[in-house]
Amino acid sequence: MYRVLIADDEMIERKVLYKTLTENLGDQCTIFQAENGREALRVYEEEKIQIAILDIEMPGINGIEAAQKIREQDGDCCIIFLTAFDEFAYARSAITVRALDYLLKPYDEQELMLVLEEAMRLTEARMGEKAVKEQMAAGTYSGTGSDGRSASVTAGGGAVASRDEGEDFSSIRLSRVAEIIDKYIHENYMFDISMQDMARMMNYSEAYFCKLFKQCFHKNFTSYLTEFRVAEAKKMLEEPTVNVKEIGKAVGYADSNYFAKVFKRITGQSPTEYRMVIFQRV
Repeated sequence: MYRVLIADDEMIERKVLYKTLTENLGDQCTIFQAENGREALRVYEEEKIQIAILDIEMPGINGIEAAQKIREQDGDCCIIFLTAFDEFAYARSAITVRALDYLLKPYDEQELMLVLEEAMRLTEARMGEKAVKEQMAAGTYSGTGSDGRSASVTAGGGAVASRDEGEDFSSIRLSRVAEIIDKYIHENYMFDISMQDMARMMNYSEAYFCKLFKQCFHKNFTSYLTEFRVAEAKKMLEEPTVNVKEIGKAVGYADSNYFAKVFKRITGQSPTEYRMVIFQRV
């Protein structure tokens, strides 16, 4: 069971989010609540929280400050910010504490769940890495090593800032940036790419790229990449001889179970169910 914390001083919003997560992930997560940053830190320490969903504007210790204190103790906790304020300074702070994502209220439920499932995947991967390190330290590890996939920077790497982050993009320049991003995703979606990879490739700081991406596509990087991968998977599912597991790998998901979960989140059907519907129409 993953240990998830929701911290929001607005009781109604907190309860709605709790209900949403319980309905979607109730059998996979234990969900804790906090009404301010100070309580969030107490719950984090007592319950060893793995995924923290923090509202930014909270009395006393705000979400950014709480995240900074969490990050001082824990490099692995997945931090997700929710806020009603679309301020670039907040996005910059979110990247500073290596937040997984920064979502604006009112959030789209599907977008939120995609981010939560990515947080769960990262948490599981980090737990696996920790277990391997412990086994290696004890001299009991017998793993096979790398799977040969292209290496990528882990989520939350350091920022690279070389261009003017305050510059305003004209619609023409914004369109050109969108084309570059779209081309990169088309050519690399089958690998384990991240927002940080793209920011470095385009020579932007991560905070500025995060804001720029949302201006271009009106959604976050995780949602856009996931929807693109699922669209590509749909095309492959039209070929009856291609194995579903291989399709998952071909669109960037080494874990077939995770691929099926993401596919169903987007389409409402498992890959196998989707394929069956296609061929029933023929």
